[in-house]
Amino acid sequence: MTTYESKVKTILHPQEKIYHTLADLNNLKHVKDRIPQDKIKELSFDTDSVSAKVDVVGTLKLTIINREPYKTIKFTVEGAPSEAYLWIQLKEVAPGDTKIKITLKAKLNGMIKMMLKGKIPEFLNSFADSLTKIDYSRI
Repeated sequence: MTTYESKVKTILHPQEKIYHTLADLNNLKHVKDRIPQDKIKELSFDTDSVSAKVDVVGTLKLTIINREPYKTIKFTVEGAPSEAYLWIQLKEVAPGDTKIKITLKAKLNGMIKMMLKGKIPEFLNSFADSLTKIDYSRI
């Protein structure tokens, strides 16, 4: 498996609040309107999963497979061309100052790995950026 990581980002909210928000994916319905409709369609949420039709890739579904309170939420990626897992990691470095990093582990063949080499880190950084823009105090 190949590991890809986002850059570490900052969210100015307590780690516990961020964790509780992200650990129930229904909470992300509040930010659905911020997702680019030209790239992602048919977005649906429930407590443990989110699915969407993504241009070029098809329908992807992220399903939570493990929650480590206040630290990590682990997902399996269904519908990907190969086995893949995604982690959201949280660490509060000072009161109300939480660092977030997203990690993707995927089993990719050489050709796909070369095609997606720059796209995967770009996606992970964009995903991490979008999580920093959520108003966790309102959810």
